[in-house]
Order: sequence, then C-alpha cells, then structure tokens
Amino acid sequence: MINRAIVIVLDGFGVGELPDANIYGDEGSNTIKGIYNNTKLNLQNMRKLGLYNISEIGINEKEDNPIGAYGKAMEKSVGKNSPVGHWEISGFILKNGFKTYPSAFPQELIDDFIKATGVKGILCNKVGSGTEILKKFGEEHIKTGYPIIYTSADSVFQIAAHEKVIPVEELYKICKITRKILDNPKYNIGTVIARPFIGDKAENFTRTYNRKDFESETFGKTMLDEISENKKDVIAIGKIEDLFVGRGITKKIRTNGNEDGIEKTIEEIKKKSEGLIFTNLVDFDMLYGHRNDIEGYAKALEYFDNKIPEIISNMKDTDILIITADHGNDPSTPSTDHSREYIPILVYGKNIKQNINIGIRNTYADISATILDMLEMQQLEGTSFKNDIIK
Repeated sequence: MINRAIVIVLDGFGVGELPDANIYGDEGSNTIKGIYNNTKLNLQNMRKLGLYNISEIGINEKEDNPIGAYGKAMEKSVGKNSPVGHWEISGFILKNGFKTYPSAFPQELIDDFIKATGVKGILCNKVGSGTEILKKFGEEHIKTGYPIIYTSADSVFQIAAHEKVIPVEELYKICKITRKILDNPKYNIGTVIARPFIGDKAENFTRTYNRKDFESETFGKTMLDEISENKKDVIAIGKIEDLFVGRGITKKIRTNGNEDGIEKTIEEIKKKSEGLIFTNLVDFDMLYGHRNDIEGYAKALEYFDNKIPEIISNMKDTDILIITADHGNDPSTPSTDHSREYIPILVYGKNIKQNINIGIRNTYADISATILDMLEMQQLEGTSFKNDIIK
C-alpha cells in the first residue's frame, strides 16, 4: 500500500536527446553524459538506484543489482521548459505550444508593456544569457531605472531589475501586469520571470533567489488537483507553487537553492502526511546548466546524491520516492538554453521491487498516472507502471 509519493525534480537533468531534438536545435544533447565525460562524477547512490542502467544513457557503469526501478520518459508536450515539463509529469500534455521570439519582442508588445506598467522605458529587448545581459545592461539600468527585458529559446518574458532600483515587490507587481498582457493570444507567452539582482558593477552582479515565475494558467487538470480534491496533502517545495500558479496545492514552502530545498524536503518526509510531496531543485538549471558550468553542475549532483541515504532513511514504509527531471540543460554544449531530452525515472520504496527496468515511457505523464494509480485515484494522461514495480 502506498499513501504518499515524494517526487524530486532535478531541474534540467536530461539523459539524452529525444527523437525530435533536431526540431529544437538540440541534436547531441545529453546532460548526464556531458557532465560525466568532463568531470570525475561520482553518483554512487543514484547509481545504486539504477541511473546508469537506463537504456542508452551513454555511460558504461551499470549496477549489477539496482535497489530501485529505473527508466526514462519522452516528452509529448510542445516545448522544453520547466512549466511544460512539470505539467506533463503531473498529467497535462500541452499540445499547442506557446510562442517564442527568437530575435526580440515586437515593438507593439514593448509599447503595451510600457503603457500598462508605467515604466519610462526599457533596456535590451534581446535574446541571450541572463548573466551576460546583466553585465552589459546592469550598470545602465542602475543609472536610468529602466527594467531589463530579454527572452531565450523558451517562451519567456524576463524582467531583470536591481533590488535597490526596483524593489522586489514592485517588480512582482510589474510582472503581474505583464502576465495579463501576455495572456492575449496574439502574444501567447508561457512565462513571465522576475529576475531580481544585486551588486554594484558589471563584474559582481548576482541574481538572487527572489526570482519568481508567473505562469500562464492555460493548463488543464493535473495530479495536484486530483490529489487535493481527494482531501490529501499536496506539499509544494521550491518553485512548484509558481509553476502551477498555486493550484491544487495545500502547503507551499519557498526555498533558497538546492541545499535548502533538500533539507525542507527531508523535514516534510519526517512529518505525517498523505498524498504528495513535490520538490523542484532549481540550481542544476539556474546556476549551472544555463551558465555552462560543468564542474558546478557535477558538484551539485554529488551533493544531492550524498543526501539520498538520509532521504531514504526518513521515508515511511508506505512512501515511494521518484527522482526525475523536467527537461535537459546540457552544460557541455555551446547552448545555454534548455535541451529537448529524455528525463530519468528512478523509483524507490519498501513496497517497490528492486532491479526493475520500466523501459522507455511514451510520456512524462506516466509518472502521475502511476502515482494516482497507487493512491487509488482517477488517472489523467499517461500509462501507469504500478503493476510492474509494486511488490
């Protein structure tokens, strides 16, 4: 019997390019292999769970007798960003993708933004890496007070502002206004991101954990809705609250990076609850993938891996642990954007069989289908693999 699922999303931890990666310009991306080939990566606990036994992962370090069930999943949704990936994990497949702006936002949109928010002007309006854009425009922003507007390969409208120039709460208000503008079908942008930063000159500008995402609310029912409607707990840790615009969540817990997110997850595991603990660990993506920091990514993975025994030792007999991802972000490629990749699925629990290969799943949504099946609730999209792994 399973009473609670613990889902930990390693943001941006892909395990190889999807068959349609060429459409997204992501041929050759393999986040785990790229890190492994360029560092002395030691993930002994995820290896024991079956990470390196996943089909075609590209690493020849298989575990003889993994203690968990393992496999990988394809993305069916259109896109390769965090909200779309998390929605699909949770049972909603986005079939009509959001619009991207590969060069810049149209002047009409910028004009609408200035008029609605009341700012006197904007800086940048380009596609690029956030850290590089801060170096280029941050000092001018401090002088003028104009917010820095930029985008990426994803459907995002990012607004960067120094915390002493545009206070965080004011930046959030600007983002909320922008969110309403972008709900217009002619713009159809998935995410508005507040990007607060600190520092006094280009070389020391640093983005803070006051980042906040304002998502489109156009996604359908998810496992969070189903579980909360059945009067069970949905505990959202990290940016999960933002990704689901607070919907279906019974308890929200903000975090300051991976280490804080891991500790708060362990705290919640120790408590008595039933339903879902859903954690996003954002640093893999935000601090390392987008900055092509291979060593930093490897160290962050090793830190998480070393915490797995503590996570497992605090689990109840009726818990299951699922370690997965939402997309790729290969720091070994020239790109600083997300990559269209398979995501890993590692499952562990006292009631879960050991050394079970669940193969290649047709959609991330098989994760939620399995969780809802185990909780004896109505399944959404996807196919449950409960019968393959349950004792």
